[in-house]
Amino acid sequence: MTTPLAEVLEGQHAAERRKAARALLKQPLLLAHGAHADEFRLVRRHASELREWFDRNTGWSLQVDAETARLGKIPGVPDDATHPAREVTRSGAPFTRRRYVLLCLALAALERGEAQIALGRLAGQIMLDAKDPQLAATGIRFTLDRRDERLDLAAVVRLLLHLGVLRRVAGDEDAYVSGAGDVLYDVERRVLAGLLSTRRGPSTIRAETLDARLAELSAETALDSDELRFRAMRRSLTRRLLDDPVVYYDELTDAELGYLTRQRGFLTARINELTGLVAEVRAEGIAMVDPEDDLTDVRMPESGTRGHVTLLLAEYLTAVGSPVVPMADLERRVVELAAEHSGFWSRSAREPGAEGDLAEQAVARLAALGLVARTTAGVVPRPALARYAVGETVLLEPRTAGTQVPAQRKAYLP
Repeated sequence: MTTPLAEVLEGQHAAERRKAARALLKQPLLLAHGAHADEFRLVRRHASELREWFDRNTGWSLQVDAETARLGKIPGVPDDATHPAREVTRSGAPFTRRRYVLLCLALAALERGEAQIALGRLAGQIMLDAKDPQLAATGIRFTLDRRDERLDLAAVVRLLLHLGVLRRVAGDEDAYVSGAGDVLYDVERRVLAGLLSTRRGPSTIRAETLDARLAELSAETALDSDELRFRAMRRSLTRRLLDDPVVYYDELTDAELGYLTRQRGFLTARINELTGLVAEVRAEGIAMVDPEDDLTDVRMPESGTRGHVTLLLAEYLTAVGSPVVPMADLERRVVELAAEHSGFWSRSAREPGAEGDLAEQAVARLAALGLVARTTAGVVPRPALARYAVGETVLLEPRTAGTQVPAQRKAYLP
């Protein structure tokens, strides 16, 4: 018979493990020092159990040493572009294609470099690598003579500082951008080595198209038995339930839908036990709702003008009743809303021409939450958007007041 003390200790152990798992889902690269030091210690304490759970249920690896904890997350949907890397600034602007290329070139240069590097020297190495004929053939070139190119490099470096790959020793990126100085960094090689998260080395991939390359990077081993195929489906579905704001049935294959129908209770119970996420099951799909309302990288509703615009456009999309809403209609609606809420919105949001950017950012947020899809014809409302309808019964209504459909976690580095 379990004693009260044993029950208390078991409860404390489970609570710590849950906190550690949630920390990894929010920040899959944790350092022993800095803002997440407490979470790192919890992960290290429960590393064995967490490693076994993630490997069995998701196929994600967990590497923990004295300095870092790295959950090697691989997305359930490899071509999902709704959660890009973002500037480590107040604006949080998404990375452009140029910045992604700069990031890859910077990581390659740092891998070959020494324990310390100056920003100017890093820029020089990047420019040399950018002369590769295959890269030049794509139309991307770097001279770093222009201010906008130096701003791009500064944004990449600040992301690496945020991740812990670099530590600033002296100088400032703004001075480099303006041409008035340089910056010196320590390179944290242990953190750098843990950034790449793939099942295969990129250099071993021979596929030509992007979709095929992504598929090979994350492909499971040969699935030549029913047991292996079922394991692959269990892992893929668990990854999606953990990461995606909503798993819609119409996005699954027939085999995946059949497996999820049979094993739904088991899969959602396992996730709930580890993370505390609660399954909301409806006719169109499943959402794992977070009663604590913090296991997300995109919030809705959110304070501020842009958050208000997003909420109001969500209400508008549910009221229109059209299967596809052109972006021009949303922009016109933003103009109307700006006049209606002029006393509450920021001045920049009320300026002529601001409606395009406001509508674009709102749609991007709604797509990241799984509430809409985008096509060439416009914006397609998805069933979960009905939770923001005014005066109607909503889909995927949370059990706990104030909770929301959790967005895809901040999962993939960068």
